[in-house]
Formats: sequence, structure tokens, C-alpha cells
Amino acid sequence: MSHKTLFLQQSYEDCTRQYMELLEKQKMPLWDYVILTASNESQAQSYRMQIQYRLDHGMLPKSIHYAVLPDPDGKRVGSGGATLNVLRYIYQDAGSFDDKRILVIHSGGDSKRVPQYSACGKLFSPVPRLLPNGRRSTLFDEFMISMCGVAARIRAGMLVCSGDVLLLFNPLQIDFYGSGAAALSIKEPAEIGKNHGVYRVDEQGNVGGFLHKKTVDQLHELQAADENGNVDIDTGAVIMDTDLLKALYKLVDTPEQFDAYVNENTRLSFYADFLYPLASQSSLEQYYKETPEGDFTPELHECRTKLWEVLHTFHMKLIRMSPAAFIHFGTTKELRHLMTEGMEQFVYLGWNSFVNTNSTSIRGGYASGNSYISKRAKIGKGTYVEDSYVHHGTVIGTNCVVSGVTLDGQNIPDGAVIHGLKLGEGQFVARMYGVNDNPKECSLFGRKLSEPLWTAKIYPICRTMREAVDAALQAYEQGFPVKDSFVSLKDSFNMADVTAILPWQDKLDDKVRVESLLEAIDNKVDLKQAFISCGGNVSPRVERLLLREAERLDSRNLEQFSRKIRIYYMLSLVKETYMDNCFDTIGKAVLDTAVAGLECSRETKLSKEESIVRLPVRVNWGGGWSDTPPYCMEHGGTVLNAAVLLDGNYPIEAIARRIEGNRIVLASADSGAEQEFTDIKQLQDSSNPYDPFALHKAALIACGLIPYSENRSIEEITNQLGSGLYLSTRVINIPRGSGLGTSSILAGACVKALYEITGRKLEDDELYNRVLCMEQIMSTGGGWQDQVGGLAPGIKMVTSHAEVRQQISCMPCVVSEQTMKELDERFCLIYSGQRRLARNLLRDVVGRYVGGNPDAVEVLYEIQRSAVLMRFELEKGDVDAFARLLNEHWELSKRLDSGCTNVCIDMIFKAVEDLIDAKMICGAGGGGFLQVVLKKGITAKQLQERLHDVFQDSGVSVWQCQFV
Repeated sequence: MSHKTLFLQQSYEDCTRQYMELLEKQKMPLWDYVILTASNESQAQSYRMQIQYRLDHGMLPKSIHYAVLPDPDGKRVGSGGATLNVLRYIYQDAGSFDDKRILVIHSGGDSKRVPQYSACGKLFSPVPRLLPNGRRSTLFDEFMISMCGVAARIRAGMLVCSGDVLLLFNPLQIDFYGSGAAALSIKEPAEIGKNHGVYRVDEQGNVGGFLHKKTVDQLHELQAADENGNVDIDTGAVIMDTDLLKALYKLVDTPEQFDAYVNENTRLSFYADFLYPLASQSSLEQYYKETPEGDFTPELHECRTKLWEVLHTFHMKLIRMSPAAFIHFGTTKELRHLMTEGMEQFVYLGWNSFVNTNSTSIRGGYASGNSYISKRAKIGKGTYVEDSYVHHGTVIGTNCVVSGVTLDGQNIPDGAVIHGLKLGEGQFVARMYGVNDNPKECSLFGRKLSEPLWTAKIYPICRTMREAVDAALQAYEQGFPVKDSFVSLKDSFNMADVTAILPWQDKLDDKVRVESLLEAIDNKVDLKQAFISCGGNVSPRVERLLLREAERLDSRNLEQFSRKIRIYYMLSLVKETYMDNCFDTIGKAVLDTAVAGLECSRETKLSKEESIVRLPVRVNWGGGWSDTPPYCMEHGGTVLNAAVLLDGNYPIEAIARRIEGNRIVLASADSGAEQEFTDIKQLQDSSNPYDPFALHKAALIACGLIPYSENRSIEEITNQLGSGLYLSTRVINIPRGSGLGTSSILAGACVKALYEITGRKLEDDELYNRVLCMEQIMSTGGGWQDQVGGLAPGIKMVTSHAEVRQQISCMPCVVSEQTMKELDERFCLIYSGQRRLARNLLRDVVGRYVGGNPDAVEVLYEIQRSAVLMRFELEKGDVDAFARLLNEHWELSKRLDSGCTNVCIDMIFKAVEDLIDAKMICGAGGGGFLQVVLKKGITAKQLQERLHDVFQDSGVSVWQCQFV
């Protein structure tokens, strides 16, 4: 990238950033007035809608006075007449030009050479980049951004610009506090200058004269080129100070004088009539000969005489902006080239051939802006599509321009332009011509016309856009016959319903946003970043469309389930309440699969007096969180954990017992609560997290002893069972929030006890599913590793496949006796002395995964990889390698959830770091138990002594554990 390109890139980015900051808070002088000129009231109405739209969407500084001024009485008065009309407007509004900073953009042309912009105005033609708010930019937006810094570089006065030239420069290059006028110029080689206006400079650095479209040799002969062969290009941008404005306004400060200067016969030109007299080497005789915008008339001659007297006393300074560049949006041919193969030269500005389009994944050498393009449409190389729907089956040839239409299966020939317009009274027209055609000439697709294409009545008016496109294609096949009932480019421009342009573009914008967001959702990319790329907001219509799509999706289908939860996540970035929909969908999907086929069997009876189930707790080593829905449903889970005893005891206990009477009694030894139930509705309500019997109730439902929702009496159920039922649970000497999986293992103990007392056989996979069912009935969420960790003995690898209904596979690890002996000696549990605080942990971690957070997605993959490697090292007998992997997993856990540690946990690990080779939390962390692997030769007693020395009797201590 050249130094010039780097400078312009940085200047462009700086201007954009500065402008976005100004939208939030004004930190520097801004324009007092921004005035657009228009050719007629219809065009002016279109411009006003565009400005109001931007004000409503926070895209323009609200402190500026905006106005759109059509040529008076709908008559073409020229750019000079339009400028005088601006001066009158400002003087009538403000009473003075003093201390006023005014930006005028002349934009009143018919855009004959780019007819698809006639109705909306070339000033509001698209620029191929997204603004920071996610909206596609236009020339007007770029004007406001690039010129926002100029206001602070002048004391007062008016900057006049041409609405079809985009200037790239740094406003710091402009410094005008002098008198008269200043022309903004850029240096370009004479080879470029031959196609543009060029300034000739006098010895004082003022504009001496103007040269229009001279050859390279002529530019050198006239001494307009410097020693490097560069010339000063006329950019069309001129600054006028307040004295000059006052002098001009004095010529038209009465209605009679205004009418004399601002009319169709005079048709003054801003550039030929106002700027020529300011050149120091100009002459009155030559001034009279300068080519006018209209015709040479006596009225023009008289006005030029008076203008010369007033203006020739002023000088026009030349301000050279370098490095700088300009982009001229001139013809349809130039537009097509710019948007396609010519885009390479503007990539440094962040411009792109695909802006706000769904077709970025199916690029094929064409360009698209604000358009929905079916993947089954065929678009030729070099074609540019904007503001259009292109449905499947459509074939568009090479080097075409398609604008503002809906195409549904039609075939557009090579090199064609087809542009749709909505007219008044709900009618439509599709204008078709060649990319290389000049509407000012009498030619169309190589055929001679009897009049200029601009005025030839060759386009049928239709009731729908589809009919209009078909009619235009038929006219093309027939050689475009001329009919009085048809309209011309000029007619259709004047008949256009300008109020329909923005709603059409908005509708397309919303359609493309929906498709783009759905593509991001289906690709499971970072949804927050995708949302920011769309401007950090969506319209109510986009919200409705996304919500409608989510509601139609079937969560039983994995692909549809994945899309559905991510749509809700995306919508939660707009309204937080949609996150509830996301998690409700996940929970319901798991619950529906868990309770599918769940029955309250009328044949089940109590076959034993009592069943007592005691289970160990589990320690988690690798892969935790990969067992949690929806990750395990979309990728499968991989977990390595182990069952352990505490102080030689099985600390989890569930007792099911036959009792007399038609009653069901539930007891929780931990809380000291016991309650007799005679109402089935009370037993079926298991979703209250503060209910001490929620787990017991869920176990009765999951095991089919009471119905999930059917209304049956307790008497009927106990009669069927053969007696009443007592179910009690107990966690022995383990603090709450231990991180050892006690709740899920306790649920497993209840299931085993209830199946045993009813004499039913229970396979492992069904046992795991019943516990999953319980947790979903209780609305606790979570994964499946905890219950498997306590229900299955020893060290094991637990896995599942990617599917909505999880099928869990448990494979014991083959670890030698010697390795198990070393593990028993070196592995220790430390109680942190603090109960793990309730946090919105599941929602945070799962939310980051669903949202496609790259770090979360990477960690969830890496922790499974660690689990597999841990198993490998343990089976190979390398406890040291296992310890290193456990440390790596600890670092991964902190990346996934920074809340898994705290100052106390960090202090504990720090206090014993010289005694241990590995450290890790139990469960989700944040308190409860910690696990360590001791260095060889270090004992649990030494560890306990160190902890006591540091933490005294605060509760931080080593607990005896044993693998089982």
C-alpha cells in the first residue's frame, strides 16, 4: 500500500470516527446549515424523506438546520440560480450571513447518464460500504462524514459542492480564514486532468484561470502543469466568505431583482457565471463567451455584466489538498465498473462489492448491494445488482446493472440495465437500456432512435413489478416500439412515486438482515459480532420475522433446534427477555425427550419392604461442561471422572420403604423436613427450587410411580402399589455447594431405590435417562456427568453422540493397580471453607456457547481433548503427565468461567503450590471442594499441616478420599 493510500485510508477512518462521535456529542463547530438543491418539488420531497429518515435513525447531527430547496416554481434556473435561491433562504431565516457556516450540495440534476438514480437523486446513490450503524452508505452520507471537519477550518461562509463527486481528503489540509473565495483542488497527472476542469494559478497563489478538457500538450503549453507533469484538478468544491455572500445576495435582495437573476432564460451557472469572474486573469470579453447552462440570451448578458462588476473585485485562493483523491459517479458504465472489477482500487476504504446482501457466500464475479439473491439464481460476471429481489431460476447475463426490481425466473441479456420504478396510482415501469448507452443520444442497444433515449416513449406502464419486467423484456425482443401509451426515461422520472423508494429499500434491507443473521446463526459464528456488524440493532420487522421463524421450528429436529435457540439468543441482544425463550427451548427439548414414553404404569407394585441405596460422590477431571445441553446435543460430550468415598463412607443415601395406609411420605434428613402427601397435585409440582421435596417428587414421576400430569388420586396409586410409600434422602457430612455432584447422584440414588423396591430391572442407560428426566422436571438443567460419576464405579470415560435425545456411554478406564495406588497416595481433596455461592453460571456459560463466543467454543473442544489425553496417560501409568493435563484443564476452566475461582481459592492454591503438581476445582468451582495432585514424596498430612498453618481453624482442610 502506497503512502498516499495509507494517508487517505487513515483520513477516511478518522473522519468516520469523528462523525460518529459528533452524533453522540458535539465536540467541535458544525455546519449551521446544510442545504441541498433539487430540480423540482418531487425530487425535493424525496430528499427531505431521506434526511428525515436519517434524523429519525440518529444518522445526522440534530443541531444542524437542514433544508432542501427545489428550483423556484419548478423551472430550471441553473446551479447559479439555485445558489442565489439558497442565499435568499438563509437570509430570510437568519437575517444575516455573519458567523454562519453553510454547506451547500448542488444535487438538482436529472441524472440522465445514470437514470436509475433520477428519482432518488444521484446524491443518494449507494456507496459500497456499511456505515458503523449497519446501514449502507450513500454519497450524501459520505459528504456529511468527509465535510464534517471542514466547518471548523473556516471562520464563516459557505462551502459549495457538486453532488456527484466524492472527495477523499483530510480536513486538516484546509485552512481558510481569508477573504473572497477558495477553490479546493487536488494534484493529479495531466493525463487525468485532460478529462476534467483544471485551475491555472497566478503568481500570488490565486486562481488565474480555468481550463476545460484540454489535451495533455495544451495543459503544458498553457503552463497549467508543474515540473512533475501534475495539474490542479477542479473538484467542484468552493468556499465563499461572508463578504462575498453579502455581495451576491445584494444583487437579488428584492423580489424584482431575484426574478431577474433566477429564471429559465438567464439560467445562471455557479461554475461559469460565479467563479469565472473571480479568476485574476479572466476578462469581461471572454466571460461573455463562457458556455452557459442554458442558451446565450440578452437576459444572461445583462446579468453577467452586473456579476462581473460585483465579483471581479474578489480573488479566489487555491487550496491544494494532497494527498487527496476524488471519485466521480458519472455514467452507468462507470458505475458498473466501479462496483465490480474496479472495486480493487477502493478496498482500502473498506468498500466491498457485497454490501448488505445475503449472497456473500455464493460470489461469482458479480457485485451486490442491499439485495436478496437466491442461491439458485445465475448471475453473470461483471454484473451489479442493487435494491432487488432475485429469486431462483433467474438468469442475469454478464456486465448488467439490475436495480429496484423483483426478478422471478426471467432471463436478462448481457450488457443490459433494468431498473424498476413505482409510479403514482400504484403503477410500475421497468426501464431497460444498455450499460453503454448514453440517454442523451439517439441510440439504444446499438439501434438508432428518432430522438434521444431520454425522451423516447418505449416503456410500458403495468400494474405490478413482475408485469413491468416481463413487458420490458418483451419490448426488448420487439426492438422497443414507440407508443403514445408508453413512457420515456424522463416521463417515468417525473411520474415516480418518490415516497416508495425508502420503504422498498428498508424492506429489502430487513430481508437481507434476516437472511444474513440466519446465515450467521446456521454457521454458529460469534452472534454478538454478527449483531454488531448489523449496526447493533434490528428493526421491529426484522424482530418479527426472526421470531416467526423461531416459532415455526421443531425442536425435535437437531438442525431446527440449533437454529431456534440461536434466533432467540440473537433476539436477546435486542430484548433480554428473549434469553428466557432460548433456555426454555433448551429445557423443553431435553424434557420432551426425557419424558417421551414416560408412563405411570398401573401394573407397578412394591415387591420389597425396603430398599437402601448408598453411592459415592464424583470428582471431575476432564471435559466438564461438554455434557451440558445444548453443547452435548450438537457435538456430543466427552467426560473423564471418578467415583470416590469420603472418610471411607458412601455419603449419598436414599431409602424407599413400604408404609401402611393410602399415603406417600417424603423426608429429607439434611433439612430435617418430612411431609405426608394426600393430594396428587402437590406431588406433581416439582419445579420449585426451594421445595425440600422437589427431588423426591421428580423421582416418583421419572420412575413412573405417579403420573406426570394425569389427575389420579393418592388412594388409587397406593392401592395399585399395594401400600403407602416412604422415600427419604440424605447426604452424609458433606456441605452444600460441595462441587462433588451430590444433587445429581442423590437423584440417581432415588431412582435406583424406587426401581429396586418395585422389583424392576434398570439398565444403566435407562438409569441415566431417568435422572436426566428428573433434573429437567425440576428445571435445574445441567448435564449428565454428575450422576454417571457417582452411579458408575471407578475412573471412567463417559461420552454421548450429537443428538437431541442423549444416549450415554460409560467406559471404565483400565488403570493398573500400581497407578491406582499412586493416585490414592497423591490425590487429595481440600475443602475451601466456603460454600459455593449460587451464580447464574449455567446461563452464562451456555449463553456464551450458544452465542458462538469463539473462546467458549474453543475451550469446550479443548477440555474434551484434555479428557481423552488424561485417560491415555492414566492407562499408560503416567500420573505426572496426568497432573500436567489437569493443570491445563484448570486454565481452560478459568477461560470458560472466570467466576470458577476467587481470592480465597487462589490463596489456597498459592499456599500449597510448592507441595503440589496439579490443581483443579470440583464441579463449577467458586467454592466447595478443590482437588490437587501432590508432588511425589509429599503426604496428605504435610498438606494438612501447611493449610492449618496458613488458614488455622477457618475450615480449610484436607478430606480423606478413596477411589472406588
